[in-house]
Amino acid sequence: MKHVAASLMLVVVGALVAGSALEAGDKEKTLKGSITCAKCDLKVDGQTKCHTVIVVKKGDKETVYWFDTAGSKKYHKEICTSAKPGSVKGTTSKKGDKHLIKVSEVTFD
Repeated sequence: MKHVAASLMLVVVGALVAGSALEAGDKEKTLKGSITCAKCDLKVDGQTKCHTVIVVKKGDKETVYWFDTAGSKKYHKEICTSAKPGSVKGTTSKKGDKHLIKVSEVTFD
């Protein structure tokens, strides 16, 4: 009986882990909007260093997604002084009120 219970627990834990992995994979998406600098263009309060973001507009609402550190450095030179329309593909997440994207690809229009 103990072996059956232990086997059943392993199956349940495996299913939970597999479900979590699928859920994390579902968060990858492509965002379209204005790719720009949070400090220079958006003048974000408290932002003392340049950082690449994409501003996505849906109806009247704008959402700012902050690039991960590597993505910000890689694509910042092209947008620091002027925003460019484009799309960003990556895995999104949220930390507090801040929307984040781990960038895998950027395409400028």
